[in-house]
Amino acid sequence: MHRILAIVERDLRKFFRNPALMVSSMIFPLMQLLVLGHAFGGKIRNLDVAVVDHDRGGRAREVRELLRGVESNPRTFSLVEYSDLKNAEVDLRAGRVDAVVHIPEHFSRDAYAGNRPRLVLVVDNTDNFNSEALAQRLAELVGALNAPRVDTRLVERIQLQVVETYGYVQYIKYLLPGTIAMSIFMISMIGGGIIFIDDKARGLHEGYLVTPIRRSELVLGLSLAGAVKGVLAGMVLVIIGGLIAGVEQLWEPVRLLYLMLVVGIASLALIGFTFLIMVRVEDPLVPRAVVGVLMTVLFFPSGAVYPVEGFPLWLKVISFVDPFTYAVHAFKSLLLKNTGFAAIYTDLLYLLVFAVVMISGSILLFRRTV
Repeated sequence: MHRILAIVERDLRKFFRNPALMVSSMIFPLMQLLVLGHAFGGKIRNLDVAVVDHDRGGRAREVRELLRGVESNPRTFSLVEYSDLKNAEVDLRAGRVDAVVHIPEHFSRDAYAGNRPRLVLVVDNTDNFNSEALAQRLAELVGALNAPRVDTRLVERIQLQVVETYGYVQYIKYLLPGTIAMSIFMISMIGGGIIFIDDKARGLHEGYLVTPIRRSELVLGLSLAGAVKGVLAGMVLVIIGGLIAGVEQLWEPVRLLYLMLVVGIASLALIGFTFLIMVRVEDPLVPRAVVGVLMTVLFFPSGAVYPVEGFPLWLKVISFVDPFTYAVHAFKSLLLKNTGFAAIYTDLLYLLVFAVVMISGSILLFRRTV
């Protein structure tokens, strides 16, 4: 054990002599958290909607009042008055407005006569987010218009009451678990895999192996050193990212203990995965070339950005074996829901088994180069 600890000490000394390495491995995940967390998932507001009213009747005035209510409170859109439908559509195509609400002639007359009047929403569907937000908001307004004006005791209405268990979760908070997992992976690639290949190219591993150190001790020592780096980077992201995202009760001792446990086992799993990929690589350029590919294959299928339930079958298979998936799920359980050990023990078990398999494979595949 003292030989393994000697390797750990040497690797950490080398790492801490270059603090820019750790800082650079955390800058990209933090930038992603800040940029993507605020760029996605926000509520659509302040869209320009053209209103063309060719009716001017009583029911048309009700529509306009409801539209002004949305304009003043949720502020989903701002209304722009147009008298001509063609001009409004020209401005829609030119991007000067985001949608057109058309109240056709005889709208009020047909409404009073029960002739199913039609309210028209023309959207720029090249932007699905904006068009879906506007369509949803207008559907709510139409539902309000269609509500019966006189209650009757002969008709029973079923109402749906939605209860949010955790309240509104901002996207930056939703993205935080994946950002922590990405930080651990970045440190495993930069502070683990790339350094591993560089040391191998310099012959340092051969220098180890002329001593009583065995290859299993070398791999275990480097893996433990990489896991320590991952814990440091991961916990820094937990604290800084949690403060940025506004995680409530972040400083609970038991919660921090569980977070550190997940970070440690996830670090060991990702370090083991990195070593298994790099154990037979000789060219120092290879890990730098594949880091982007690995990030895409591991990060996006994990459910860090979009729910796994929306994936096609082949992508769900990748997600099932992806260690990122289990790390992200555990972080979500602790950071978003503040659950206990019962919610994360299966994730920890998978990551632990994955780490043992990866490190064992690295030991078996490790070979001397001279």
